[in-house]
Amino acid sequence: MKLVKTVDAEGMVLCHDITQIIKGVVKDTVFRKGHVVTKEDIPVLLSVGKDHLYIWENDGKMMHENEGAEILCELCLGENMNRSKPKEGKITISADCHGLLKINDEALRAVNSFGQLMIASRHGNFPVDKGDKIAGTRIIPLVIEKDKMEKVRAEVKEITGGKPIFEIKEFKGKKVGIVTTGNEVFYGRIKDTFTPVVVDKVKEFGGELFGHVILDDDDTKVTKAILDFIENGADMVICTGGMSVDPDDKTPLAIRNTGANIISYGSPVLPGAMFLLSYYDRANGEAKVPVLGLPGCVMYSKRTIFDLILPRVMADDPVTAEDISILGQGGLCLECDICTFPNCGFGK
Repeated sequence: MKLVKTVDAEGMVLCHDITQIIKGVVKDTVFRKGHVVTKEDIPVLLSVGKDHLYIWENDGKMMHENEGAEILCELCLGENMNRSKPKEGKITISADCHGLLKINDEALRAVNSFGQLMIASRHGNFPVDKGDKIAGTRIIPLVIEKDKMEKVRAEVKEITGGKPIFEIKEFKGKKVGIVTTGNEVFYGRIKDTFTPVVVDKVKEFGGELFGHVILDDDDTKVTKAILDFIENGADMVICTGGMSVDPDDKTPLAIRNTGANIISYGSPVLPGAMFLLSYYDRANGEAKVPVLGLPGCVMYSKRTIFDLILPRVMADDPVTAEDISILGQGGLCLECDICTFPNCGFGK
């Protein structure tokens, strides 16, 4: 720090807060540490009794907190995002569309392991709406070593391959075919209450119903229905019913017989253990078609495995067997009387 006359402080950086006190009127900070003094600020500073100021003396080896925050923002900011102006070493990043938030976990951990700087974010693999905050950056001291910031930048870019730490994948307007199975529904013994639930959830992410068929427990018919939907242009097929291990439940067999690649039959999530995820490869090389088998719990439980996987599928974000296997920690829905998902621990 260096002490200078206030009248000579234009363009210099304050090392401390400046408080204005007028009895019965105001007691507040008029300038905060890190503020760059302008010509217009000088009369205000003199009016609060500051004839001298402690300012930051730049030796060329350090950078101001706001400069450091800009580097962190550069590492974070991707398409479909907005940012705030830097203030006290902080920049806030928000979503500019409805989409799926993706985070490079390794890069985020690398940044936060350096000390004196940080990035805090919401959980990845969850939907965000336009205007939602997704992350905040902060340089903790007033000034930080330039060498440290360059090391951070180099390490993160090596991890990400030059891509941003955060990505927002817009949801696609997928055309969804639904195959409802079960003799009890097919013969009209009970009402189909499953399909309306699925349709409502799909619509949350811009999807639309492409077609719907109700079939008895004949796996060959289910296989044909799935393939017909794909051939006619469906972007996704969802099968409901017949997902347990009972001999009469043949939906998993029907999906397998389409030739789809089974990613997982079963998940470490409750409700939703009997969930099936697969991808069907189109012969013409077009995008793979997700084919899902939904267990009965999706019909009557407020939140299930379907709520964790559907946003990713709707954003064309490939889901692997490993992705599903790690859902066990946080995969137990507490089925609260008042559901606050996704503002809870389910899926995190």
